Amino acid sequence: MKQYWKYIKPYTLFFMLGPLLMLTEVAGEIVLPKIMGTMIDIGIGSNGAGLGIGYILSRAGIMFGFIVIMIIGGIGGHYFSIKAAVSFSADLRQGVFEKVQKFSFKNIDGFSTGSLVTRLTNDITQLQNMTRMLLIMAMRSPGMLIGGIIMACSINAKLALVLAVVIPVLAIVIALILKTAFPRFSLMQKKLDNLNSGVQENITNVRVIKSFVRQEFEVEKFKKSNDDLMNSTMRALKIVITTMPVMTLAMNITTLVVVWMGGNFVIKSNMQVGDLTAFITYITQILMSLMMVSMLFLQLSRALASSARISAVLKTEIDLTDDKSARKDKEVTQGSIEFRNVSFKYYEKRKENVLENISFTINPGEIVGIIGTTGSGKSSLVQLIPRLYDVIDGEVLVDGVNVKDYSLKHLRDGVGMVLQKNVLFSGSIEENLRWGDETASMEEIRSAAQAAQADGFVTSFTDGYNMELGQGGVNVSGGQKQRLCIARALLKKPKILILDDSTSAVDTATEAKIREAFSTSLKDSTKIIIAQRIGSVIDADKIIVLEDGKIAGIGNHSVLMESCGEYRDIYYSQIDKEKEVV
Repeated sequence: MKQYWKYIKPYTLFFMLGPLLMLTEVAGEIVLPKIMGTMIDIGIGSNGAGLGIGYILSRAGIMFGFIVIMIIGGIGGHYFSIKAAVSFSADLRQGVFEKVQKFSFKNIDGFSTGSLVTRLTNDITQLQNMTRMLLIMAMRSPGMLIGGIIMACSINAKLALVLAVVIPVLAIVIALILKTAFPRFSLMQKKLDNLNSGVQENITNVRVIKSFVRQEFEVEKFKKSNDDLMNSTMRALKIVITTMPVMTLAMNITTLVVVWMGGNFVIKSNMQVGDLTAFITYITQILMSLMMVSMLFLQLSRALASSARISAVLKTEIDLTDDKSARKDKEVTQGSIEFRNVSFKYYEKRKENVLENISFTINPGEIVGIIGTTGSGKSSLVQLIPRLYDVIDGEVLVDGVNVKDYSLKHLRDGVGMVLQKNVLFSGSIEENLRWGDETASMEEIRSAAQAAQADGFVTSFTDGYNMELGQGGVNVSGGQKQRLCIARALLKKPKILILDDSTSAVDTATEAKIREAFSTSLKDSTKIIIAQRIGSVIDADKIIVLEDGKIAGIGNHSVLMESCGEYRDIYYSQIDKEKEVV
């Protein structure tokens, strides 16, 4: 509960008022049967010898007053309980989302996307439902149970001994049910994770699925996940299904026993009819309160499974922060970069490093190409510059300062990055481009789009820059998406611009125009270009060749042609392919 207190604290008043107002219902339900009993015994009496209609009406008036108070208290109790539960869950959802936003790439790798979505939605909803039920039942059920037992004992202690047998038996049954329910609800949530992950993956990659005619495969795959969820849900809810009949059976059997024994007491004149009527009502209330407690514990069992999953997010230690940064006010002003004996791997338990003993220097304003075979560590290397990951050994310096000494905001404000996977968001083209600079004028937006060779196709759309993009930019082509992502980065006007194979879907002529625009739009910025095509980096001031996570060569094109065999192999393999095409 400690981790949830910050989300509960603002609504402490609601958390208190809800249960307290529910006590009015408890008071009424405890008092009303006794009043009804006296109405029967005194107002009517045996053989009609009671006090008559006047007494009955006075008792009815008192009952009506209690009912009005119960209605007001019940409505207020439900309102404040729901208000507390909904407000708490809304703040908790906001808190979990903010925590996820602080995750490093390494933290995110520990959760699937579908799992995080489930935790932010379904799991928090389970906690909300549990909180609401707990606040409504926290005082009501125990109050009815204790009050009912006291009133039953006060009416006839011998008859109340029935409860000494029933309550322990039901308590044992409830404990066994809960012991079985918890693991089943935990498994159900995991199956829901799998289903959500599959749905998200399917919808995101729907074009690939259709192009490979894999619809039937995906339908079958979804059916399997859906059936798994259905079966695990049924196994979990069988507990709920079983609980109600068991409790109802116990309640009916107990009522029959009480009526039989109480009837004998009435016949022997050891008990009045009104007292027996009240006693039966109290027995029903006691058993109903036990039933509500059992349902509360079932909901609690399901909520605890969800709580453990939410806690896993909240308790995740952010491995990449700027809490210990020595130069939090420092900004990137020049764009120089230096790697000093840098080694890196994604997982601590992995034996081999992805990057091994990397050292080089990039001067402000230089255009640097990075090339190498697939899996050589190109993307891993550039992700260390804005601290998307942290180095294992060595250090990365920007403007002569270790990147760990910058605040993450200042560091990443100074670095513009177009990732290998181009991502756009729902909204207009203009809104997407404003990610680079939300205060940019329309003229600046168009200028960045022109430099990225995107203005031409954007203005050809009917709505131009106001055209709405689908989720992930599904209604533009791969090349158009890349150019929009480049425009977004250019609008940021970073001192360091990193293009991670960001023109792979663009033809060579358009790519050449984009590179040419760099010399004017970002003249003083450092540009790092990761590319598969050697033509993309051939004119760079400096080219870094990576091979198996190590530097195989550094220099311009002519230097590398003389000194680096790996570079020559890449060059000639691509030149030969171009000749074959011709």
